Amino acid sequence: MTHQLDDVSYDQLRQLVGLVDYDGTRDPFPVRSMDAVVFVVGNATQAALFYQSAFGMDLVAYAGPETGRHDHKSYVLKSGSARFVVRGGVRPGSPLLEHHRAHGDGVVDLALEVADVDKCVAHARAQGATVLEEPHDVSDEHGTVRMAAIATYGETRHSLVDRSRYTGPYLPGYQARETQVRRPEGAPKRLFQAVDHCVGNVELGRMDEWVSWYNRVMGFVNMAEFIGDDIATDYSALMSKVVSNGNHRVKFPLNEPALGKRKSQIDEYLEFYGGAGVQHIALATNDIIGTITAMRAAGVEFLDAPDSYYEDPELRARIGRVRLPIEVLQEHKVLVDRDEDGYLLQIFTKPVGDRPTVFYELIERHGSLGFGKGNFKALFEAIEREQERRGNL
Repeated sequence: MTHQLDDVSYDQLRQLVGLVDYDGTRDPFPVRSMDAVVFVVGNATQAALFYQSAFGMDLVAYAGPETGRHDHKSYVLKSGSARFVVRGGVRPGSPLLEHHRAHGDGVVDLALEVADVDKCVAHARAQGATVLEEPHDVSDEHGTVRMAAIATYGETRHSLVDRSRYTGPYLPGYQARETQVRRPEGAPKRLFQAVDHCVGNVELGRMDEWVSWYNRVMGFVNMAEFIGDDIATDYSALMSKVVSNGNHRVKFPLNEPALGKRKSQIDEYLEFYGGAGVQHIALATNDIIGTITAMRAAGVEFLDAPDSYYEDPELRARIGRVRLPIEVLQEHKVLVDRDEDGYLLQIFTKPVGDRPTVFYELIERHGSLGFGKGNFKALFEAIEREQERRGNL
């Protein structure tokens, strides 16, 4: 039986029922939740259609030349509480086109909804953060949004958003839009419910620097650490640490390459993206098989796990009883892991753009708050098989 959590992730449910010990009054940088994942893409019009047709997202807002934004187009899409914004340059001199030339399709902003923009910026500045936009108000007939922005790794930013006084579809200047893609008959209401976590790749030797930055500047806590044999194959390796805000609604794993015989997935990303940036976005679903089936039918490609993964008696002993038979997991190439809190099911797409950079994870949690540590080796070997096909291993 599947969880029926239409608009919240498992961590959000824990917070709602009081299982995460969090006192926001003591938080120097009180983050409520993810506000939006903002992308710069080569063709925002086509990307918006892709996320509607392949990811089942709803188009909810638009800004562009027709609304007074003459240098770019911007589409806002939602699925449950997850919000994506895809932006593309229109005029030849648009900074968005310069960014795309350097990095390809990628995430430029992990926007956060915060309780007090001014408090967060004051704390961040005192801790040495670079403030990209000072706190300011933007307004229209739907109300007022308080906003600011600070810089994080690479050319990524965190916009800080307080929309408590706003009722519009996204931000002032955006007009409401309806989905352009007709859903197949019988299609699920949505394919995923929330952003579970967002993973950043940083340069060799800089992971601890950025972990410390999140601890100091944003008051995030360390959730997990993966080093050494936990996160290596025979050919390549990486290191990873996970930081989270106090209520665990926002989680940012941070990766850096480690020395290996060949080029790691992190090295490949840094080379093709042109520096540090967001590697993948994990999307929480309550029906991973239904989601995979719909996305595959729409043309999304997923990484394959070998049959030997499912035939391993150690795996079967370790995971115990899960809601789906192992044969179903094998058919759909879903990975499974268990920890002291429960288990999770997960699968990863191949890169969704031309460059081998950004990809997605689908994750269905049943108690587990982890990240699939037991699957790292199988996942990385699958990624390496793709790297070898691309000639980048």
